[in-house]
Amino acid sequence: MCRPSWADARAEARRLEDLALMRRVRDRIDREYALPLNVEALARGVHMSAGHLGRCFRQAYGESPYSYLMTRRIERAAALLRRGDLSVTEVCFTVGCSSLGTFSTRFAELFGMPPSAYRGAAADDARGLPQCVAKQVTRPVRRRTAPAGPPAG
Repeated sequence: MCRPSWADARAEARRLEDLALMRRVRDRIDREYALPLNVEALARGVHMSAGHLGRCFRQAYGESPYSYLMTRRIERAAALLRRGDLSVTEVCFTVGCSSLGTFSTRFAELFGMPPSAYRGAAADDARGLPQCVAKQVTRPVRRRTAPAGPPAG
């Protein structure tokens, strides 16, 4: 009769507990992306060290918490730029970025063009589409992929 050891059961319970905490962190980022968040503040919120949070988050979602936060900010910025009623600088600060240069660089990495060029191109591309469809069509494609998981065996 083969039974898992208590150590294996405890390790699995801890892994599931960490995964639930990572969902809370991800949900907080999605909710509070425009606030001044950093990894240390996120880690304090789930009673972890910043290093442990970073490792667990990367294992669960394939990217660091900071990278996930910046991606959310840039996606929201793209939606604001498509509306066209705010300048690029106003959009940058509205989504929680504190540096226009970092914002523009990250935006260009995700969308392949600077925010000012995107603003003009997106207005033409999304014209006539419902907002929910425009958001889906213009979502950035990540070049990175999440790890497949632990090897079998």
